[in-house]
Amino acid sequence: MQQLSKSQFKPKALEIMRNVEQAGEAILITDHGKPVLELKPYTPVDIDPLARLKGSVVEYADPLDPIEPDNWESAS
Repeated sequence: MQQLSKSQFKPKALEIMRNVEQAGEAILITDHGKPVLELKPYTPVDIDPLARLKGSVVEYADPLDPIEPDNWESAS
C-alpha cells in the first residue's frame, strides 16, 4: 500500500483521489510517520436485512412448546 504524508497529500488531493478511484488501490495517509487515514474506493454493501440476521440465533428451541412456570422471571 502506498503511503503519503498529509503535506504530500494536500496539494495533490484531487489527483490522488482520482488515481485511487481508477486503480482501486488504497493509500495510507500519515502524520509525522504515524498512519492516520486510509483512502480507498467506496464499495457499496447491499445486504438483505434477513442475511444480516443469519447466524445470529444462539439457540432455537421449539417456539410452540409451552413455557414451564418455574422459567418465568417475576416482575416484582
